[in-house]
Amino acid sequence: MRWLWAVLVLAGCSAGQAGPPSAGAIDEGWEVTVYYTAVESFHSGPAAPVRGCPHIDCEHGDDVLGTFPQSFAKAVEDEGTGRTADGRYLNWSYDKGYWLDTAPRDSFGKPLRPFVSAAADGVRTGSRIKLVSCGQTPEGGNVDAAVCQKLASSSWQITDEFTPGLGGERHIDLYLGEETGPGFTESSWYTTFSQAVLEVHQPS
Repeated sequence: MRWLWAVLVLAGCSAGQAGPPSAGAIDEGWEVTVYYTAVESFHSGPAAPVRGCPHIDCEHGDDVLGTFPQSFAKAVEDEGTGRTADGRYLNWSYDKGYWLDTAPRDSFGKPLRPFVSAAADGVRTGSRIKLVSCGQTPEGGNVDAAVCQKLASSSWQITDEFTPGLGGERHIDLYLGEETGPGFTESSWYTTFSQAVLEVHQPS
């Protein structure tokens, strides 16, 4: 198969540099964000029943799927997926609401793959992405070196889509897998990079 190689480059600060960019077309201004699978056991506080579909093949169901901490249900709505205490997955999408499942799903119904699955508007599904440089924080500071190294050493693929209105031009969202503890969104892993360098291998 013939591949179209493009390198999307904007020089970041040296602390965010993950490696030298490859030769190719240059585009500037990429923002990198991340998403994750919430884990019910890391959430506490007030609980409330969640209604939806008891299985994947329905939309906007009204069955009571369980009683969950409100912070967990909100995280599922924000991130798209969460693992419940009994090992099932509570998933959510803007066009079908909540449903119970056996896996976290992308927008095409396939299981999400940690440090592989990604979404980006305007980039063809199936494109392979390499993070060449993490750039800098939105405030212009240095990015976390350990987070940058892990994200840059992973091989990403566009297999997912943004919820309409949340993407935008030159914005890529990377799937991390399950949150690793309480307060995950306050950790260095829940991050945003600006002025990042991407290498995009887009199938023709």
